[in-house]
Formats: sequence, structure tokens, C-alpha cells
Amino acid sequence: MSLSKVPVQLDDLPSKDFDPVVAKDLMVFVRPHTWPILAALFLMAVNAACSVAGPYLVKVALDSGLAANSFTVLRNSVLLYLLTAIIQYVSMYLRVNTMAVVGQTIIYDMRSRLFKHLQELSLSFFNHYSVGRIIVRVINDVNLLRDFIVWDMLAIPRDFFTLIFIVVTMLVMDARLSLLTFTVLPIMAVATVVFRKRAREYYRQTRTAISWVNSVLAENINAVRVVQSFSREMTNYLHFSDNVNHNNLDTNMKAIKLSSFFFPTIDFLGTVAMGLVIWLGGTAVLGQQITPGVLVAFIMYINRFFDPIRDLSQRYDTLQSTMASGERILALLAASIDVKDQPGAADLPPIRGNVRFEDVSFHYSDDPTPVLTGIDLDVPAGETVALVGKTGAGKTTIIKLLARFHDPTGGRVLVDGFDLRQVTQHSLRSQMGIVLQDPFLFSGTVRENIRFGRLEASDKEVENAAKAVGADAFIRNMRLGYETPVEEGGAILSVGQRQLLSFARALLADPRILILDEATSSVDTQTERVIQEALARLLKDRTAFVIAHRLSTIVNAGHIVVIQDGQMVEEGKHTDLLARGRVYYRMYSQRFEED
Repeated sequence: MSLSKVPVQLDDLPSKDFDPVVAKDLMVFVRPHTWPILAALFLMAVNAACSVAGPYLVKVALDSGLAANSFTVLRNSVLLYLLTAIIQYVSMYLRVNTMAVVGQTIIYDMRSRLFKHLQELSLSFFNHYSVGRIIVRVINDVNLLRDFIVWDMLAIPRDFFTLIFIVVTMLVMDARLSLLTFTVLPIMAVATVVFRKRAREYYRQTRTAISWVNSVLAENINAVRVVQSFSREMTNYLHFSDNVNHNNLDTNMKAIKLSSFFFPTIDFLGTVAMGLVIWLGGTAVLGQQITPGVLVAFIMYINRFFDPIRDLSQRYDTLQSTMASGERILALLAASIDVKDQPGAADLPPIRGNVRFEDVSFHYSDDPTPVLTGIDLDVPAGETVALVGKTGAGKTTIIKLLARFHDPTGGRVLVDGFDLRQVTQHSLRSQMGIVLQDPFLFSGTVRENIRFGRLEASDKEVENAAKAVGADAFIRNMRLGYETPVEEGGAILSVGQRQLLSFARALLADPRILILDEATSSVDTQTERVIQEALARLLKDRTAFVIAHRLSTIVNAGHIVVIQDGQMVEEGKHTDLLARGRVYYRMYSQRFEED
């Protein structure tokens, strides 16, 4: 694929003319539907031919039927006219239905691939790009592609075919009247060029504006509790109304004003052309130079002649939007996955839990500043290791490397002697349990959230996991117990309750390696004691990495590692580190202790 990186913001790409590279890459999604599209193309040609045949049949009815006093010709002409109308109806129905199925299927495939790719992207990607705007792109751009496939992809050749059929038929019927009709085309061409240039910029602005509306709206809904907590409702409303939404209004009004000028101009030029044809054609009829049927047919053709021209002007803007949308989607799909399974990566067998960091260093791909340097750490299976240090010291980065959310830029991380880069991510993480500082619960019941990491677990196992972390009591006091919906993000639960459920979820997965990242910082002292009692039993025979600011969560750890500026500066047991009187001792003296 030609697009290798995601732009700074995915919706800031301008509209562009037809891009063969983007079109070629999009054909990956279209190619499996070649035969239905060809069938729809044939139906479109039939529809266009019938549309052009209608006025000619009217001419035959008038000149060879009425004028010649032939009832048979008149009847046959009318019947053929009705037949072409029926064929138009059937062919249009089949074409639209076929392309609707094709469009929906392509969008299904595209969204599935985007969803899969977004889940595989490394955490660093989401650190740099607005998630809200990515979601907008996935929804809006994919919908625009669907509309183009269903309505525009075949409409553009249809308009061209219709124009060609009409022009040829008119020239055959009467070249002089045809050339007279075409005299307005230069003016129309100038108006179309002006409209196209202005429309390109205006419609790009409208798409960017609606993107910001959706993004700001999603952000405020997700953060409604924070907004209300800080009484920001009016400030946020004014920002949305006066800036974001008003910008959307202004850009759309510019596009509307442009359209309100262009399309009446096309209609007016069509009316002028028709007036010239009626005047000069009527004079020719009176002079018996042409038949009345020819004049009537010309009038009908003029009515139909300017429709595809007007339609093509609109389709051109849609084509520009589709090219930009396609490029944004392809850019998102082409975003590099920093952490991925190597070809031939083996599944990690059931592990004991020995973890080793060998001279590990790390920095982000877009920033050469080292985050970790020279980390050497050997953790025997079943030992609990506490990582301590100031905020930003590198503690969380160490466990991200262990969970392989990032790969080290130097050295290697091993579990039971296996280099994590040589094994599949699924086989590694399926044997890990991770509890983060900010627990996330999904929409669903309490039971479904606990079972999230082990879908085959029985109801009894779910309840035992909840009991083990002290969550069973408050769960049974809820309205529907384990079947209580927690709402999006666990909205009906306290922070401590959400944390307890995340503990139960991790422990139900029966991990050999347990990672606790500031996992008790959001709970009260009483809840923490419940968790500590559960952890004393549950950490037995498991390798555990604990990050915490509270001393109570680490004093009983078998091994304490002090991280400072991305380096290990001390390691040992709590009492030994205090006796040394160095960094850990200073942390302790500065009230690095239980809240």
C-alpha cells in the first residue's frame, strides 16, 4: 500500500481530484464484487438507453402516427413507450438493490478490517492521535464511501452514457437544432469550473467542521461527570455553540449559498436553450423544414440533457470527498503496528512465571530520549516484586514491556527463558492478569465484566473470584446482584467497587503473572485492607509486579526495585533498603507511606 503513515489529523486531508493510487488501493475491497457490479453496469446501460428512447418514440407517435393518421403506429409507439418505462423501473430497482447489497457488504468488510486493525495498533498510536476523531473518521468516511458505491459509482458512467446517447440522437434528428442547443454549453462550462473550485474548498471545510462537532460532542458526553463536577456546563456550551457548532453553521451556509447560485444558473441556461429551440424550431415547423414530432422530441431531450450535466457537477464533488475519505481510511489501515507477532512466532507454553530483564533499554519511536536504560532484573517464579519511584521514573514502562505493549529498543525481556519477541502476544497475555489504576468496565452485567477475561468460566467460578477479592458482599447488595447492569464505564459503581471488579476479572483468568499498576491508589483504606487480605492468599505461587505509592502495598513484597530516571538504583527487601539509608530511605522519610 502506498500510504505508510497516518497524517497528523486524519480529517485534515483536503479534497482531491481522482487519485489512481487511492482508487487502486480501494479496489481491494471492491474486487470481490466484480460480477454484481458488472451486472449493475449492464442494468444501468439498459436504463440509460430506455430513457433516451422515450422522446424518440414520442416523435414516432406524432409524425408517423397522428400526422399519418395511423392508429397502429400510434398504438405501437405508446405501448413501446410504456414498455421502456417498465424496463426503466425494473432495471433501476435491480441496479439500486444490487449496488446497495454490494455497498453494505463492502462497508461491513471495511469496518471489520478497521476494527481489527485498531485493536492491533500499539499504545503509542493512541497516545498521538485523537480517539474521538478517529471514531468520527471510521463512521463518517466509511459512510461516505458506502454512499459513493451505492449511488455514485455507476451514476457517473450513467450520466456520461445518457449524454452521449442524447447528443447522438439529437444530431441524427436535426444537426442545426442540436448545435443551437449546444451554444449554451460554453457558459455552462465556465459556471461549472467556478462552482467546482469554490465547492472543493467549501465542502472540505464542512466535513472538517462536522468532524469537530462530533468529536467535541463525544468528548463532553464521555466526560460529563468531570464537566458537572467543575461546573463547566455553561463554558463548554458556549465553546460548542459559539465556536465549534457556529463554525459548522458558517461553513455549511457558504456551501448552501454557492449551490443556490449554481443550480438555478444551470436551470436558467437550460430554459434559455429550450426557448431558442422552441422559437427557431417552431419557425422551422411552420416552414415545414422539420416535423412537429422532431420539435417535441427536442424539447424533451433538452429537459433531459441538462439533468446529467447538473448531476455530474454534484458527483464531481462527491468523487473528491470519496478520494479524501478513501485516503484517510487507507492511511489508518496503513498505520504501522509497532508490536506484532513475528512470522513463525511460537505459542508460549504454560509458564511457571520466571521473568528476566537483560540490559533492557527503551525509547519511543518518535522521541530518542531514553525512558529506560540498562534494566537488569531477575524475578524467580512466584515472587512478588514492587516497583517504586517518583512519577515518570519508568515503572509503568517496565510492566508495559513485560506485557509486550512495547518492545524494548535494547536488550530483551524473557519469561521462562523465552524472548517475548519470539512468542505470540495472545499466548503471553492469556497467562497474565493486569489491573490498572483506572479500571474500565464494559456495558453489561457485573457477571459479564468479571468473566471478560475467561468466557468459559462458570457462574460459581465468577462468584468465587469475587469472594476472593472481597467484592461478593457489595455485589449481592445490588439490585439484581451479579446480573445488575453496570452501565457504560461502570457508571453506577464507586471507584473502589470498580477496582474490586477489575481485581476479580484479573484473578478469574488464573494468571501465572499478575500485574498491579497503582491498583489500590483509588480505594479507601478499609477497601484496601480487604484487597490486601485477598492478595496475601492469591499472590501465593504467582509472579507479581506491583506498582504503588502506598507503602502498605509493597512492604511485604519479596523484592523491591527502586526506579529513578529510567534506571534501577536500588533493590532488596523493605528493611534492608531502609537500613542502607539511600534513595528508598529518603522516599520513606518524605512520607512515602500509607495515606
